[in-house]
Amino acid sequence: MQSLNFPILLSSPPKPQGIITYGGFRIEKQKNISRQITIVVRRNAEFVMSAGGGESGSSVEFDVPFPSDYTELLHQAKEATELALKNNKQLMEIEFPTAGLESVPGDLHITPVSISTLSMDTFQNHLIIPVDMKIPVFVSGDGEGGIEMTGSMQLIREFCDIVISPEKSARTRIFFPEASEVTFARKSAFEGSSLKLDYLTKPSFFEDFGFVTKVKMADRVKPQDELFLVAYPYFNVNEMLVVEELYKEAVINTSRKLIIFNGELDRIRSGYYPPFFYPKLAALTQTFLPKMETVYYIHNFKGRNGGILFRCYPGPWKVLRKLRNKYICVHEQEVMPFLKEVALEILPSH
Repeated sequence: MQSLNFPILLSSPPKPQGIITYGGFRIEKQKNISRQITIVVRRNAEFVMSAGGGESGSSVEFDVPFPSDYTELLHQAKEATELALKNNKQLMEIEFPTAGLESVPGDLHITPVSISTLSMDTFQNHLIIPVDMKIPVFVSGDGEGGIEMTGSMQLIREFCDIVISPEKSARTRIFFPEASEVTFARKSAFEGSSLKLDYLTKPSFFEDFGFVTKVKMADRVKPQDELFLVAYPYFNVNEMLVVEELYKEAVINTSRKLIIFNGELDRIRSGYYPPFFYPKLAALTQTFLPKMETVYYIHNFKGRNGGILFRCYPGPWKVLRKLRNKYICVHEQEVMPFLKEVALEILPSH
């Protein structure tokens, strides 16, 4: 493909100038500095801007708005993931709520159902109601996790449909937490899919006490595999340790890529698991998580100082507030802030 390079010296005013849409992103020139911009004109009429000279850092940024629905979210995540793959990122994270774009972990799910359709293990406490009466069932705790996992499974399928081409589906392996979920996936969201489905752990004799048997990752990976997508590995603490093993044994020093989809890694980052009881899990904050590129992320904060932490690769981390049904950016930075910092310092100050 032939290109013609036209160097142009620009002195940009403080307000955004020269907005160009490329690959679904809006590219803006923002800083009040003089820089040499090279506009590359290709035969397919796409425009790519590259910056040189001037201050340190780039004045060209990807301005991605907060998604209005899950369709827009998945396409934003697609663009971010494809760009990260193009930039040879090997370990990536995608994280967003599945119970609603503005939901937070712990929100109750209210589902009207007929009592005759429920099994007794649905309820954590005693409940006395008339037979066949339709009631709103509030599901939290383990039940909520199950609903979120089912929601994630469907969104993962939709994500794969728009990101992974048919010829690459046979070289893509999706790992679910347990073997039973693979069976469920094949009968539901992934029915008819040519994607390879696999699992991280399998039940053990002591499953009722929270113990599972880790699967040796070297035995699960096939030579033709190119991309691994790990689905919500957070329900059992061993799952993320297996993911690290997968990365070490099958990704490092190869051309393979690994994406963790809704792994709730903030639990590990924030010290949710006490290091004294979970030393291996806590060690991931030093050995595993720093190598990860968060390509798409949404975390909601409720309360009087509510807001959203949002990132779409390769853009900055943004703290948003909703004002009159619009999302306003009140703070941004290049590295991921601690959630505690956002909740206690950034949001209250804006």
